[in-house]
Amino acid sequence: MENQNQVRRNLKQRHITMIALGGTIGTGLFLTSGATISQAGPWGSVLAYCFIGIMVYFVMTSLGEMATYLPTSGSFSDYGGRYVDPAFGFALGWNYWINGAITIAVDLTTAGLITQFWFPHVPSWIFSGIATILIFVINVLAVSAFGETEYWLSTIKVITIVLFLIVGILTIIGVLGQGNVDVMANLSAGNHGFVGGISGFVGVLLIAGFSFQGTELLGVTAGESEDPGKSIPKAMNSIFWRILLFYIFSIIVIAAIINFKDPRLLNPNSTAVMSPFTIVFKNIGFAVAASVMNAVILTSVISSANSVMYASTRILYSLGQEKGAPRFFGRTAKNGIPFYALLATTIICFIAFLTGIFGTQIYLFLVDLSSLTGFLAWLGISVSHLRFRRAYVAQGHDVADLPYKAKLFPFGPLVALLMTAAIAINLDPRMLFSSHWGEGLAMYAAIPIFILLYFGYKWKYNTKIIPLEEVDLSREK
Repeated sequence: MENQNQVRRNLKQRHITMIALGGTIGTGLFLTSGATISQAGPWGSVLAYCFIGIMVYFVMTSLGEMATYLPTSGSFSDYGGRYVDPAFGFALGWNYWINGAITIAVDLTTAGLITQFWFPHVPSWIFSGIATILIFVINVLAVSAFGETEYWLSTIKVITIVLFLIVGILTIIGVLGQGNVDVMANLSAGNHGFVGGISGFVGVLLIAGFSFQGTELLGVTAGESEDPGKSIPKAMNSIFWRILLFYIFSIIVIAAIINFKDPRLLNPNSTAVMSPFTIVFKNIGFAVAASVMNAVILTSVISSANSVMYASTRILYSLGQEKGAPRFFGRTAKNGIPFYALLATTIICFIAFLTGIFGTQIYLFLVDLSSLTGFLAWLGISVSHLRFRRAYVAQGHDVADLPYKAKLFPFGPLVALLMTAAIAINLDPRMLFSSHWGEGLAMYAAIPIFILLYFGYKWKYNTKIIPLEEVDLSREK
């Protein structure tokens, strides 16, 4: 008899593929990318996205290998607990849940900011509240409803990005825009395209990292995929091109058409924030297209929040199943939806959202906080993969038998591990010893929280790092 508290494998191949392609395109790319250009200049922002893109590629191939071998809704939380230490999996799970709640809050705030394009005199929190109700309703339905919603929203996003790139390239070469855009001046602005030097570049790595967050959703969907052995490897094969096309090329086009000093770009002093994608169409004289683009961006942001809500709910559900959270979080409704986990996630993200409506400074702080928890999740994926592959070989298995093999092992996960650790530590340590020490403590808050979760669980249950020969490599959850 099927366990009534199990999620259901109702996500089809087309759902997984399209979620992989467009499920992570949202607030990060459509709005906060403007902050990287504003703070680091055109080439500083492009370099930041390339830097993070390389790291994310290796993280995702690591996750793909483990998710194909053992598909589970708990994803890297389960892998950390199985392949490293139960305390590590516990800390990863709660860290990612916190990440999700904050990310959804950022997305909800973004939805309100975007509607200011049409309704500048209506409080943005009204539209954010409507978006909250909408994503809750979508997630409380069967998982197939989530998959279908994301399929069509992701399709719209992918088409929009492609059309944007075509229009952008035509503008850069002078076919569109009637000469209103000085591409060379924009790309060479600041110090030959860089602003703020090394500190400016390092300062936007977190923001660039936020743009890529959500790529790990693919590992979570494996637990509810009809055929993860086929769908996950197929989706993984698109990751390199997705990073190159959607992120890197988009930033180059935006930087070429918008000057980094444009007051409409997101920055701590912004008063009228606008998506750089919308600004591009306004700059080349396509006012109607700018309005349409803004509408697409709004649906994309809601889609992003929807995806993160799904992932966060499944992580909390998995923690409840593994006794890392109160057991009722591990229960599901009759349709296979972990309702209590969904309700708790919605409440916490709404509280976080309320703190983000008081200006762009707090909004950017939430972005930084969300980014750091995301970097810790990526670090955990890399560590888990290194342990998984070493245990796999130590127990006499042939790597050739793996259903999906990560590229460039062990170079890939080692590079990702070192990069994530370096970024997490070097955010802005000077703030801790300045008059802004409070902001510095808040920025680094995710690190001590993770450490407390890890050692707290370790102290309570007396867990140890699992010897390679004793790692559980069974393919049963």
